[in-house]
Amino acid sequence: MKKIYLLPILAILFFISCEKVIDVDVPSIEPKLIIDASFEVLFDQNPVVANTVVKLSLSKDYFDEEIPVVTNATVFLTNLSDNSIINFSELNSDGDYMPNFNSNFIPEDDVEYELTIIYNNETYKGKATKVKSTVINEIQQGDDTLFSGDEIELEISFKDDAALENYYLFDFTNDLFVTIEDRFLNGSEYNFSYYLESEETELPSKRLVTLSGITKEYFIYFRILQNQSGQNGGGPFQTVPSSLLGNMINTTNEENFPLGYFHISETDTYIIDLVEKN
Repeated sequence: MKKIYLLPILAILFFISCEKVIDVDVPSIEPKLIIDASFEVLFDQNPVVANTVVKLSLSKDYFDEEIPVVTNATVFLTNLSDNSIINFSELNSDGDYMPNFNSNFIPEDDVEYELTIIYNNETYKGKATKVKSTVINEIQQGDDTLFSGDEIELEISFKDDAALENYYLFDFTNDLFVTIEDRFLNGSEYNFSYYLESEETELPSKRLVTLSGITKEYFIYFRILQNQSGQNGGGPFQTVPSSLLGNMINTTNEENFPLGYFHISETDTYIIDLVEKN
């Protein structure tokens, strides 16, 4: 006689019929101003040029997909050595503020600048001085791989300045960053490898790599930000997962603190040609 076991089937049907959709009520928080003011002085170019864009946006709720940009703020920079002021304007409704009538503005050496942002009748301020850096000696495409065997190796070398306590930020584009301190390489030439994911890298292609000098405070801030948001979280200032305080202060209302940072770096650039390898 054939035996039929109905209990497991009935149990499965019971659990399927009892399945419920549970809506999780995620509390909405008051948006905070996010300030991305990482100025880059491309000191090794002739003539020297600078990227001095102030990017303003608002923090968003967890499930929101779009990041709201801020287009109605007042932004200006004060040279604290002579109190001269450079005004910034937003022209393309993208939250990017650039110097008025002074696209060739180059932050000077050993000069402290104060960034002021006025938004929703509140004033935000932060100070920065340009941080010295060094140049990238060379970047080559190597042959080594990591776990999958398909990674693309970049072999990078640069020389540290022994006279200074240095902190560096490498940007490999596509929101890929590496921070380095010179505690164990002071004054020496430093060589290291960085690996790109092959499925995210078109070959042949050109890859831009930048090296910026940063302060110790920005080094710590950036490392914490990377740990929270991950390497591929859409950029270091695109979303801020927690209330990580930078160096910008709300002088009108301390409780409504901003997120983000004001920083000025000397920056070197290097373009490498990436090719298919057998």
